[in-house]
Amino acid sequence: MVTIHRRTDKLPVGALLASVGGFLDAYTLTRHGVFANLQSGNVVLFCVQVTSRHWHAAALRLVPVGAFIIGVLAVELLGTPRAVTIVRRPIRLVLTTEIALLTMLATLPGNAPAPVTTVTVAFVAALQFSTFTTLRGEPYATLMTTGNLRQCVVAVHQWLTRGDRRSARRAQLYGVIVGAFSLGALVGVICTRRFGEPAIAVAAGLLVGVLALLIRETRQVERAGGGEPVNT
Repeated sequence: MVTIHRRTDKLPVGALLASVGGFLDAYTLTRHGVFANLQSGNVVLFCVQVTSRHWHAAALRLVPVGAFIIGVLAVELLGTPRAVTIVRRPIRLVLTTEIALLTMLATLPGNAPAPVTTVTVAFVAALQFSTFTTLRGEPYATLMTTGNLRQCVVAVHQWLTRGDRRSARRAQLYGVIVGAFSLGALVGVICTRRFGEPAIAVAAGLLVGVLALLIRETRQVERAGGGEPVNT
């Protein structure tokens, strides 16, 4: 049985997840002036505040980092043998949790404290980052473009210099993911400027689409009599 740590996504799922990643980054930057998906910025700012002896400000930078760590640990726990016997559909649990938290953020008033949003998004991002890591057997990330863009450029180079068909397929794969992330960011900026706090419901809606695709995929495998490829 394939566990939560040994599964591979299909392209439509990966593209939707990448668009969510781009949307969340654009949302938190436009709304609150920060990138809340990944924690490199918070770690650097923590070090800046510490060297300036701004202890309270430094401590605040650790809150979203802590939320991200908790999210990563939650996915790790879902991947243990004991958890598999208790939670039959861990992927659905992760997605449902993400959807619920983002929907909650969409209902907050416009004057809600920024840390409520950034900490929640950091936790949601950790769940997604740790759960969805492989696309058609290739490593990828749904919350950032750096690694995906590098893989795309390398694959294009190998395709053009060697005529390698597998590299051409990899280039196309990563190109779609980079494009989806960029489109999600574009939509995120537009929606956030127009609708404010409730705009994050769009990301929740995209995750509902991911959940629907995974449920359909599992049912198709079950009807084919091949067993489940993963506990989704």
